[in-house]
Amino acid sequence: MPTTIQIKRVYEPASDDDGYRVLVDRLWPRGVAKDELPFDTWRKDLAPSGALRTWFGHDPKKFKQFARQYRAELAEQQAAARELIDQAAGRTLTLLYAAKDPTHNHATVLRDHLEKLVNA
Repeated sequence: MPTTIQIKRVYEPASDDDGYRVLVDRLWPRGVAKDELPFDTWRKDLAPSGALRTWFGHDPKKFKQFARQYRAELAEQQAAARELIDQAAGRTLTLLYAAKDPTHNHATVLRDHLEKLVNA
């Protein structure tokens, strides 16, 4: 189990306290070369579906409904979520995302979902 789960934009520098760094976007982040992003794994399977991501469009007014629909998608990915938790194995788990809004993004929903699994 991870010691903590945190989120961080891919554009922020990596730090020693990031632990296990996981990219959780469905698409590769714009402006970031694949060999320049320090990460341990890319879990597209835990990102929102393409249709949901497109519908949301990072509109804060749609965030509540987006979060509800994304949680429903995550409910279908329990095995993948548990596998990610196991991979962090005692380290900090850092979920990397590219969205500009630090509050209204899928990584916040995923973090909350994973924390519930850890504390269940």
